[in-house]
Amino acid sequence: MDFSALYHANFKLLDDAVNDWSTLVKHLAGLKKDAEDDLHKAALKAEWAGVNAQVSREFVGKTAGEFGDAHTQATTIHNILSDTRSELKSYQQQLKDAVARGQKKSLTVVDTGDGKFTVMGNTRPDWGSDPSGKTSATSQKDLDDLRDEIQGILRKAGESDDSAKTVLMALVDQTKMGFSDAGYKDRDAAADAVKKADELAKLAKKDPDDLSVEDFDRLNAGLKKYANDPLFAERFAVDLGPRKTLEFWTGISDPNRGNYELGHRRLDQFDDLQRNLGLTLAHATQSDSADMAGWKRTVIDIGDKPLYGDRGGPMGFQVMSNLMRTGDYDDRFLKDYGTKLMATERRMTGNGEHGNPFWRHTGGSSWLNRIGEDSGNDPLTGYLKGLSNSPDAATDFLNQQYISKDDPDNPFERDTDGNGKNGKVSLSNFQYLFEERDWPQEANLHGDDIVTGQNNLALALEAATTGHPAGEIPTDDTPPHSAEQAKLMRSLVDSVSDDPSRVKDHSYMSDSLGQIGSEYLPDIHRAMADGPTVKDGTSGWNRLYPLAGTDAGLDHSAVTRFLVTVSQNPEGYAALSVGEKAYTASLMDYHLNPDLPADQRYPHDAQDTITSISRKSGEFSGLLAQGRQEAVLGPAGEQDSAYDYAVSQKKNFISGFVGTGVGIGTSFIASPVVGAGVGGAAGTVTSMVLEDFYKDDSGQYRAEAGQDIATRWETIKDSTNNVNYKAAHEAAKAHHADYADQIDTWVSEGTATGFNDANTDIHAMAKDLDTEIPD
Repeated sequence: MDFSALYHANFKLLDDAVNDWSTLVKHLAGLKKDAEDDLHKAALKAEWAGVNAQVSREFVGKTAGEFGDAHTQATTIHNILSDTRSELKSYQQQLKDAVARGQKKSLTVVDTGDGKFTVMGNTRPDWGSDPSGKTSATSQKDLDDLRDEIQGILRKAGESDDSAKTVLMALVDQTKMGFSDAGYKDRDAAADAVKKADELAKLAKKDPDDLSVEDFDRLNAGLKKYANDPLFAERFAVDLGPRKTLEFWTGISDPNRGNYELGHRRLDQFDDLQRNLGLTLAHATQSDSADMAGWKRTVIDIGDKPLYGDRGGPMGFQVMSNLMRTGDYDDRFLKDYGTKLMATERRMTGNGEHGNPFWRHTGGSSWLNRIGEDSGNDPLTGYLKGLSNSPDAATDFLNQQYISKDDPDNPFERDTDGNGKNGKVSLSNFQYLFEERDWPQEANLHGDDIVTGQNNLALALEAATTGHPAGEIPTDDTPPHSAEQAKLMRSLVDSVSDDPSRVKDHSYMSDSLGQIGSEYLPDIHRAMADGPTVKDGTSGWNRLYPLAGTDAGLDHSAVTRFLVTVSQNPEGYAALSVGEKAYTASLMDYHLNPDLPADQRYPHDAQDTITSISRKSGEFSGLLAQGRQEAVLGPAGEQDSAYDYAVSQKKNFISGFVGTGVGIGTSFIASPVVGAGVGGAAGTVTSMVLEDFYKDDSGQYRAEAGQDIATRWETIKDSTNNVNYKAAHEAAKAHHADYADQIDTWVSEGTATGFNDANTDIHAMAKDLDTEIPD
């Protein structure tokens, strides 16, 4: 800050700017409230259909969110400008006071014309006379003190001005379009985040061998504190740089290159550092700044190269993928990264013809992962975990083509038309990873196989097909399934149907596959109905199982195999079973509501409606019962108690969400078609049905079924019948229906027929697979 600029500064324009931003903040607060209350909530309740259900609803939600971000950014800018203005005014007053005090001591501050100043004094006593007649000589100390005081004021004023510029520019650079959600209560908070990023990046640039335990602790604590701070994250990543970022983590984690002192005293905290560094980098990639664009580009460019060049080391992909296990990385970055990663996979495996020895852990390999048991040498393991947090990127990646049937070096052949002759086939990334890839093998200290990569593939599939991060429950804002999501779901079901061992041999994937199935219940029921889905079809299956998004177009026999296979795992069974019970309750409540618009109503009477819903619920539950029986009574040797426990855990998982109408998935008819509840009863009916189910289902197999197959079959049929009756009865009561005394008969007829349908499905499946099903 130069002397003249501060001394003669006119703050009117800055005052006006602060006032204008204050007014804007108030206006945006109103717009934010209107957007959320009127625009967003209305969109969630609107009767979207077709493209509108997939695009418009999501667009409205994002647009409403932009008003919130605009308010946040405007508030932050106002806070920064207000703080800076107050400080600069204070420094101006301090400067004027200092000059005035100097004048009393015969000191003159002279502007030298180049933004600098000089202090001149008089040492003759008579020149220093004051009105009282006293005289005082100006000492060199007085002159130096005034100069130092003014320099200090100007320095602090410059720092205030520079920090304001830095954080304002950083805020603006966060997004090319729209607004940033970075919010700060004042200028100092934003400036401190930037300053801390500079300090920690400087520390991380040190040779990892030279990092002390104290350095490690500062880095770990700082990254944990600021990992979710947008300005900090972007500044830290850019300051450290892409290559140094990878070298830093390798130097910390890899025992072949690691710091002995850190490995001895802080090994138990390496996982925390990996999480905190990953979260920080994920936030950084969300920035649209030119510097971050270059950072992302460089990380991808060096991904297929040894980190230390001629000196070897792990590939860039192997290091970076392990830092993707935590956080929500930018979708575009993940897509570009995945494209280059799979190109490298093709090059190193002969297009998938053989395994990749370079990504297999050996005695001399790097150890780049500290979260879980795997070494992190296979970069697809960490990358797939990153995709599980970023649904849009996961959908895009798994649907991408891995190799074309027209590629002359394509090693994959199959009999696709049943004529006994194999031909080249195109494969998507999903098909390659799920069906063909030779996954690098690792074992833990007990000799058991480590399957983190395949498990992370299941998590990525969950995100890719459902539209929300794996392990989470969809909300009102989760859009209905898109065409790309539905396409992937169809590929998954068909793949499991073609070869059930793809899941049976990897049962740990079933929890995710079960959750996926529970979020595609309308699609599954439409496939099981074998009826037309035309708008005005006389059977009305499309209305019995309304669907807001894209129908996955599943095949009945494929669905049968999928349900039986996935339910052979307790977690898979629990997700599908609880989902079906909640879905049945929602369907009953929806269709028995007399206020349902005519163009959405199933074109049959209450008896047909209740019987039809009960029938498909019975068929669905019968298929799950078969899967459970095969697991408990077959080679898998699962325990019934494991199934009871998994169901109870699913109850805990969805508790608190059932009332929204989307407790299991966005496919629930109560959300995408007619809003988050029909007649106000949806949540109540579903909750009551599930509570009864949890109470009655607990321990029923152990207490009643034993090892007798027929008894087990009848037990689950009785349980399903009870649930269906409870759903129909509570829905009818909620909507004041007058046919309560007939519901028992209708439900029993439908459920029994449904279990007969399931028995037919199972025997057809056994015939197709050339296996035996006990009677």
